[in-house]
Amino acid sequence: MRDVQQQTTLSVDDFDYELPAALIAQRPAHSRGASRLLYLGAGVRADHLFAELPQLLASGDVLVFNDTRVIKARLLGTKDTGGRVEVLIERVLGRDQALAQIKASHAPRPGARLRLADAIDAAVIGRDTDLFHLRFEGEQSVLELLERHGSVPLPPYVAHAPDADDEARYQTVYARAPGAVAAPTAGFHFDQALLDVLRSRGVQLAFLTLHVGAGTFQPIRVRNIAEHRMHREWYEIPAATAAAVARAREQGRSVVAVGTTSLRALEASAREGRVVAGCAETDLFIRPDYRFCAVDRLITNFHLPRSSLLVLVSAFAGIEAIRLAYRHAIAQRYRFFSYGDAMLIDKA
Repeated sequence: MRDVQQQTTLSVDDFDYELPAALIAQRPAHSRGASRLLYLGAGVRADHLFAELPQLLASGDVLVFNDTRVIKARLLGTKDTGGRVEVLIERVLGRDQALAQIKASHAPRPGARLRLADAIDAAVIGRDTDLFHLRFEGEQSVLELLERHGSVPLPPYVAHAPDADDEARYQTVYARAPGAVAAPTAGFHFDQALLDVLRSRGVQLAFLTLHVGAGTFQPIRVRNIAEHRMHREWYEIPAATAAAVARAREQGRSVVAVGTTSLRALEASAREGRVVAGCAETDLFIRPDYRFCAVDRLITNFHLPRSSLLVLVSAFAGIEAIRLAYRHAIAQRYRFFSYGDAMLIDKA
């Protein structure tokens, strides 16, 4: 990433960096807590194991997790004209309908029929920009059909076909609410033993749900990042989580978002500095002119160049601080992206 301290208009080029292909993690660490953790604070950069996270938190801090569950959202099949299609469900709309990305030599038109996984019949009933509105036939719900016939929607930079190990590890141990088509990957590093240690040390665990969309992997395609528009994602913040965040604020404790999705939901819900419980959709794009009001610290993985997530962490920690931290991570052979290592970042 370039030094942009003197710039007033930020370009997507300011959030680019060179990454050796060997550092893109193709498999998770042998155990969840065995990944590495780079701590980035005010004037501090330190290398840790993720299992050492409890030492970096204080009693009374609140960790906020995204408990969305990844669905088996990828389906292969054919159009009624015979052409092959690859369907990636973006959002389940109800029992028998969903929005999806479709890869095909020719995009199907409304009225087209699809045969998926040699088992599912679906009709294209409309289109919403780059997403197709599908209606699934039969007695089973969309979620039931996906669980039986779909495959894990691994990110495009993971080269292998999904297997049984991915079904277990491309999911957090606390995943509860099905609906995500990409995982909240910062949560991968937590196993039950670590969660128990955190509770025993007085760290409060709170949960929200944000169903992560496939747009999380999309690069920013405009030069001026102020022109970028985010995809919309549904979230729910329980009353207990909003209350936990409020108590931490009153007591001077830290609110720690586990993942950029948790951070976006908390910040999107904040009204006059206070997180509000409820359900909503958000297309919040957090960039370096954003003023954070809900989150003090962030646990996150290392993100793709030229991505909205790299812009987000640069807004949180400072562009120059992230540039230097990523340079350090590359030099120290940290593992990048979904199955890679993590950072703990203090708000600048």
